[in-house]
Amino acid sequence: MKEIINYNYNFDLQEVKEYKNYATFKYYGEDFYFVFFNRTEEELKDLVLICAELKNKGIRVHDFIINREGKLLTKVGENFYILLKLNATNDEVINFINLCEYVNKFRLNNNNSKLYRNDWGNLWSKKVDYFEYQIKELGKDKTVILDSFSYYIGLAENAIAYVNKINRVIGISSNDNVTLSHRRIFYPNTNLNFLNPLSFIFDLDVRDIAGYLKIEFWNGEDSLLDLKTYLKIKRLTPYSYHMLYARLLYPSYYFDIYEDVMNNDGDEERLIPIIKKVSEYENFLKQAYLEINKYTNLERIDWLMQEKD
Repeated sequence: MKEIINYNYNFDLQEVKEYKNYATFKYYGEDFYFVFFNRTEEELKDLVLICAELKNKGIRVHDFIINREGKLLTKVGENFYILLKLNATNDEVINFINLCEYVNKFRLNNNNSKLYRNDWGNLWSKKVDYFEYQIKELGKDKTVILDSFSYYIGLAENAIAYVNKINRVIGISSNDNVTLSHRRIFYPNTNLNFLNPLSFIFDLDVRDIAGYLKIEFWNGEDSLLDLKTYLKIKRLTPYSYHMLYARLLYPSYYFDIYEDVMNNDGDEERLIPIIKKVSEYENFLKQAYLEINKYTNLERIDWLMQEKD
């Protein structure tokens, strides 16, 4: 990877730290990130424009670096990579309050951007259909997944039905904030990933909030406390309150590991801690419902809210 970077960017690097789909290095005191490109070229054009607007507004974001041919994309084997110069310390952590402030900094005023995402029900349905096909074809030896898969598919279908019903009954309005968001929130939520423009999309501002609450729950943090804090400082529309709950309901934390196992031969044992805490997460969902319901008449999920023996 070092030779590829040196040749394509006219660098003279002595050391490069290589990882699965990216590499990091320092050059004249600056931090760089050479990463696999998994967006479309149309999306990249929008990302370049968005980053320019962010800088004009004084909002931090990593810089795109062009190669020796004046292009953003560099071919490595059969794939493309992109080089970013980091504009913040890699391991600086974006905490929950920082996140709440960030998601309100840049709002999309129309839905013409290639980066706009809001068709959750359809996107999730397609994923579930593919997962069900995939498990039949490739999952015969995945015992941990086979024992837990049906539950999480059922939870996903609950979330899909929830979103579809709220879209019919309430629907998004101009009062719902569509803001700069991320495809995934990581934990710890460091600048390396958070300010990476290749992670940017536009979606409801509750997307990142829900993503953070879910991931911190699985890392032993008090998600319910942060949810209460968010609800106190942020007033949402009835639609966005429901979408916040729908995203908490959708088990992305399970499917992210599932996809790594099925597509990259990851270790399915990583799912065991999640499976063992299923009752605890159900309790979190119940408590989250009660908290959000203080602010709007939240659609009820009967099986989740009923008392268990």
